[in-house]
Amino acid sequence: MGLEKLRRVSWGDFLAASLPMLFRVNEGEDQLEKAIETLCRSASQAIKSGYTLLILSDRGVDERYAPIPSLLALSAVHNHLIREKTRNQVALIVESGEPREVMHFALLLGYGASAVNPYLAIETLEDRLRDGVFPPEYTWDKVSRAT
Repeated sequence: MGLEKLRRVSWGDFLAASLPMLFRVNEGEDQLEKAIETLCRSASQAIKSGYTLLILSDRGVDERYAPIPSLLALSAVHNHLIREKTRNQVALIVESGEPREVMHFALLLGYGASAVNPYLAIETLEDRLRDGVFPPEYTWDKVSRAT
């Protein structure tokens, strides 16, 4: 929910753009490399257009599109922007179903993420709470306030 607010932010210097971390799976073995190049160019163009929050997202995975591994996508964009001397103009936010362990978050933050939204982990916790897997004293309200 918080990321959706950021995605729609348009206040002062804060403008958010979502950039897909996806590649076509059935169009040859070079599609991953092409998708990473496109992602880097899109990030550069977003900065030139005045965006200051770039959300790298793997939402949209289906039978035609696979996710670019989030650490690979983030590090490619981060290093591309450093080479262009524009990295300090934006925050990079990773929205991915991939991170689920502490090490995943540590690596993403260490490789340049300003924030990480592990939507699949969050949705899984919500489902498990709703299904009664956790003791009754655990509620999503208590969990979300603690974070």
